[in-house]
Amino acid sequence: MTKLELLGNWYRRVWVEADPDAIDDYFAPRAGADGLMPDGQVSAEDFRALVPALLSLVRNLRIEVDRSIETDDWLWAQITVHATHAQGVQDIRASGQIMMRIEGDKIVEAYNAFDFITFFEQAGLLPEDAFLLLLSGERIG
Repeated sequence: MTKLELLGNWYRRVWVEADPDAIDDYFAPRAGADGLMPDGQVSAEDFRALVPALLSLVRNLRIEVDRSIETDDWLWAQITVHATHAQGVQDIRASGQIMMRIEGDKIVEAYNAFDFITFFEQAGLLPEDAFLLLLSGERIG
């Protein structure tokens, strides 16, 4: 299995199929994912809480890999997340990037950058154009 296939299987089983048992199939026991939470790394146990929390906001989730590069133990991928708002018909489309190191068939470290502002705007949890409002110095909430 290529690194890109492993990533595709991770997204399909953990995120699209919402299978918490699959986390251990792809994520090494002491691995951590940076960039998803402001206070540090997300562990396998953290994913068991994070995945259902985010999935409760959407339905019809689909994750596309737009570009990728594999080199040695590393994979970099640019992704687009497509979904529908859980309570309506609004489309959600947000992008991100992931860089991960893989040993054997397990993710041992991962670095994420995801456009959560766009995601939460489209999920109806932030006002439209929240980023522009924040740039202008406007407080939200």
